[in-house]
Amino acid sequence: MQPETTPRPTVPTSPELDDAAAELAGLDALDTPTVKRTPSWRRFVATGLPPIVAFLLFVGVWQLIWAAAIQPEFKVPSPSSVWDSFAGVLTDGQVLSILWTSISRAFVGFLMALVIAVPLGLLVARVRVVRAAIGPLLSGLQSLPSVAWVPAAVLWFGLTDSTIYFVVLAGSIPSIANGLVSGIDQIPPIFPRVGKVIGASGLATARHILLPAALPGFLAGCKQGWAFSWRSLMAAEIIAAGPLLGLGLGAFLKQGSDLNDMPTVIAAIFLILIVGIGIELLVFRPIERRVLRVRGLAAGV
Repeated sequence: MQPETTPRPTVPTSPELDDAAAELAGLDALDTPTVKRTPSWRRFVATGLPPIVAFLLFVGVWQLIWAAAIQPEFKVPSPSSVWDSFAGVLTDGQVLSILWTSISRAFVGFLMALVIAVPLGLLVARVRVVRAAIGPLLSGLQSLPSVAWVPAAVLWFGLTDSTIYFVVLAGSIPSIANGLVSGIDQIPPIFPRVGKVIGASGLATARHILLPAALPGFLAGCKQGWAFSWRSLMAAEIIAAGPLLGLGLGAFLKQGSDLNDMPTVIAAIFLILIVGIGIELLVFRPIERRVLRVRGLAAGV
């Protein structure tokens, strides 16, 4: 009898190795985000030029309405008179004090809201009893107009900064917490399980797994929370105006209304709008682009 021989494994030839390497390289290329920088002038034409054109059209229509005298001058002032009022606030240096009063309050209130809303959102997202108890309450508070808190805050704290900050917190905490809860709910279940396998628990799980994985939803909640805090601040400054609170944008708007000065009112509205757009473009938009780019979701921006 002939001795049994063990069949030798087939060794891939060089062409087969090349084909396998090419397939793996193709799969790697699919997973790797394509980094393609858009020229600055194209970005300006795509994102910067349309708002400028829209603003010029708005001013043109406004000028036509004023020239047609459909409404009296004290109701619809000319763009030039509004610009004169706006330039007057700029030249006398008053605008810096007004902006600083409101923006500093908004940032301090927003940071305080973050400190409170992040642990609250983690508890609601991870503890079923807490979600059942206060989850609907958070959703209800998010839909409650923040201006409704101003009369109660005035009675509780008087015409002080505490009233302003209370209204800002009441307007922003529910949005930030609900944004974090929504982001955590969208995390794949395998992520927390992997964290348990590698020994992460408690704060380590929240810091290294839950918060990074929920970052897009949390960032959306922060943007909405900032919008609510800014609107809450304006409502509080308009209603709870007083000498102890200083002159912010809301008080400046109310001052123009009390004096029946429509150019000042419109100038104040433009200042409030400019600050809101500026915070979006200078703070939240770069953070959002960086998060998306790191995750390979916005390689072209």
